Amino acid sequence: MASEEPERRPLLAATSGALDAGVAGADTRQRTGSGEEGRGATGTFKRNLGTLEAFAIVISIVIGSGVFTSPGSIDTNVPSPGAALVIWFVGGVLAWTGASTMAELGTAIPGEGGVQPYLKYIFGDVFGFLAAWTWVVAVMPATLAILSIVFIESIYSAAGVTDQGGTLLHKLLSIVVLSVISVANSISTKASTRLNNFFVVTKFVTIAAIVIAGVVVVILQLVDRNRTVGGGDWVKQPWFGYRDSVNPDGSVTHWADVTQWELFGYLSAALYAALWAYSGWDKAIYISAELSSPARQLPLAINTSIPTIILCFITANAAYYILLPWNVVSRTDSVAVTAITRLLGPAFGILAAVFICLVVAGSLLGNSFVAGRMAVAAANQNWLPKPLSIVGRIGFKPEERETTSDAPVNAIIVSTILSSLYILLGNFRALLTFNGLGEYTFFFLTVVGAIVLRYREPQLARPYKPLIAIPIVFALVSGFVVVRGAVFAPVPAVVLVGLWVAGLVFYFVRRRYQERGLE
Repeated sequence: MASEEPERRPLLAATSGALDAGVAGADTRQRTGSGEEGRGATGTFKRNLGTLEAFAIVISIVIGSGVFTSPGSIDTNVPSPGAALVIWFVGGVLAWTGASTMAELGTAIPGEGGVQPYLKYIFGDVFGFLAAWTWVVAVMPATLAILSIVFIESIYSAAGVTDQGGTLLHKLLSIVVLSVISVANSISTKASTRLNNFFVVTKFVTIAAIVIAGVVVVILQLVDRNRTVGGGDWVKQPWFGYRDSVNPDGSVTHWADVTQWELFGYLSAALYAALWAYSGWDKAIYISAELSSPARQLPLAINTSIPTIILCFITANAAYYILLPWNVVSRTDSVAVTAITRLLGPAFGILAAVFICLVVAGSLLGNSFVAGRMAVAAANQNWLPKPLSIVGRIGFKPEERETTSDAPVNAIIVSTILSSLYILLGNFRALLTFNGLGEYTFFFLTVVGAIVLRYREPQLARPYKPLIAIPIVFALVSGFVVVRGAVFAPVPAVVLVGLWVAGLVFYFVRRRYQERGLE
C-alpha cells in the first residue's frame, strides 16, 4: 500500500533507498495506528507505559536541581522579585510551547529516540543522525555529569564546604553516585518507573514544605505586624519596585542607572537561567514509543506536567522571597537550604539538603532512563553499533530467547562511561553551557521543521495540533538562546562543532562500510 500513496521526500534529504524505507516505515506505522500492544515491528520496548508514568518521568526530570540553584542566578539579573517571578513564568510558558510542538510531532511521526525520527523525516537521514550523535555523545552524558556533580555538591554544601568542586575526591564521589543510578536503571523498565514514582513524591514533598513554610511566615506576619518573621523585605518593600542587587562577587547593580539595552542583556541572562531550570520538558517524547496510546497520552502528559511544574516553581520562588532577605537570594546557590536553615536552624537545613539530594537523584534516574533509550534508537537506525540496541543483558550479539528484563544495559554502560569522562574533565558551569548549546540547536531545528511540515505536508495526520504561533514563538526563542550562548561561550561552541565534524566522519565512514556489507 505504500506505493499507492504520494511519495514523500524529506527536505534536503538524499534519495537513498535506506532513507526511503525509513520514511515509508514511519508512514506505515502512522496508518496502522500507535496503540498496538507489545513490541512493534520496529520497536525495541514494550508499550506498557501510561499517562501517569509519562507525567511522572517529566516531573522527575524537570524538577531537579534548577528550582533550588537557579533562583540566585535569576535574581542577580532582574530589578525586582516580581520581575523574577515573571521570568519564571515566561520560562515555563516557553518550555510549554516547545513541549506542545514536540507532542505534535510525536503523535504524527511515531518512532523511538525523541527528536531523531522527526529530523530524519523532515530534513533527511544525516540530520537525524547528528541529533542522535549529539544526544548520545554530548547532551545526555553532560546532563548526567551535571546532576551527579550537583548531588555531591549538595552534600558538601550541607556540611558547610563550598570550594571542593574541582577536587579528585569530589569527582570520584560523583561517579559513584552516577554508577549507582545506572545500576538501578539496568534492572527493568518497571523497576525504574516504580523507583521514579518514589522520587516524584519526594519532589512534591520538598517543594510543598518550602511553600508551606512561606505560607506560615505570611500568616504569622499578618497576625502580628510588629514582629519580623522570615526575611521581612517581602512585607516592607514593593515586589515590582527597583532595588539594588548584591552580586555573588560583592558588587552592586544599581538598576536605576541601567540603560534599556543593558536591561535587555540582564533579562536575557535571567531567562537563560530559567530555561536551564525547566530543562527536561522534552523528555516525554523519548518514551512515546513505549506509551500504550501515544496519540492520547503524550499530549495529556505534557499538558498536565508542564503547568504543574510552572506552578511549583513560581510558588517555591515566591516562598524564597518571603523566607529570606532579598539581598541574600542573589548571593546563594543553595537558596532552599539557606532559607530553611535561617528559619528553623541547622538541623532542619541538613534535612532540607537530604531531600534536595533525593530530588536530584530522581532527576538523575529519569535522565539516565532516557539516555539509554536514545542510544538504542540510534542503533536501531544503524547510526551506531548494533550491540547498543540489545536489551536485557550485556553482550555483543542478540539472543533469540526472551529475557526477563527490557533495560538497555549496553547503552546504559556506554552512557555511564561517557558521563564519567565529562565529570573528570569538565566542571559544572562549562558543562551547563555545553549542554544547553547542544540541546537548543536541535530544538531549534526540530521546531523549524514542524513549521515547514505544516506547509509541506498539510495532509499529514496530526492527532494533536497546537496553533502555528506556538512553534514560531519557540523557534525565535531557541534561536536566540543558541546565538547568545555561542557568542558568550565560544569554547564550548567550538568543542560542539568539533564533535559534529567527528560525527559526520563517523557517519559517512560507517555508511561506506555498510554499503560493502561490513559492520
